[in-house]
Amino acid sequence: MNIKKIVALLLVVIVMVSCEAARNVAGAYNMVNCKYDYQSISDLSISGINFSNKSGLSANSVAKLTSILSGKSTSIPVNFTLNLNVKNPNNSDAFLNGLQYIISVDDVKLTTGSVDQALKIASGQTRNLPITIGLDLAPLMTSSTKETMINVAKNLAGIGSKKSNISVQLKPSFLIGNTSVASPVYIPVNFSIGG
Repeated sequence: MNIKKIVALLLVVIVMVSCEAARNVAGAYNMVNCKYDYQSISDLSISGINFSNKSGLSANSVAKLTSILSGKSTSIPVNFTLNLNVKNPNNSDAFLNGLQYIISVDDVKLTTGSVDQALKIASGQTRNLPITIGLDLAPLMTSSTKETMINVAKNLAGIGSKKSNISVQLKPSFLIGNTSVASPVYIPVNFSIGG
């Protein structure tokens, strides 16, 4: 009799675990089918100059940025948060456990990275997906890419005159049981800034 109870309990546990795994797979599938759109860039600083408050741009900060970009700086640290709207059009929740990203500007790879951040989006809802990015522009300022990097830095700061075409490739990861599994495909998000 005790063996029957143990077997029944084990079957219940197996069913519960497999139901949770099925929900995780469905949530992962739903995340890949969400609609991703550019919302904004926030918390921007370039070489320590804060450009987050566009109305607070001073002539001094613009002059400093122009000098840094036109000089021979060995380091031009750029930090910002890329905010994407993620809309779940599915009939059930969508979720991710983290993601990898590749960001390119005018067909030049700007940076790659990963975010270890869980996100759950209920059916029919839209959530903000913030991606905190830090990079150094100086190594990217070669003879063939310098104009593109100067242009994107100015556009990020809100002072550019020629638009930059941004391509973000997202590869979400999901928990299946206790194992992190990456999506087999990248999700493209394309937008322009400046100009």
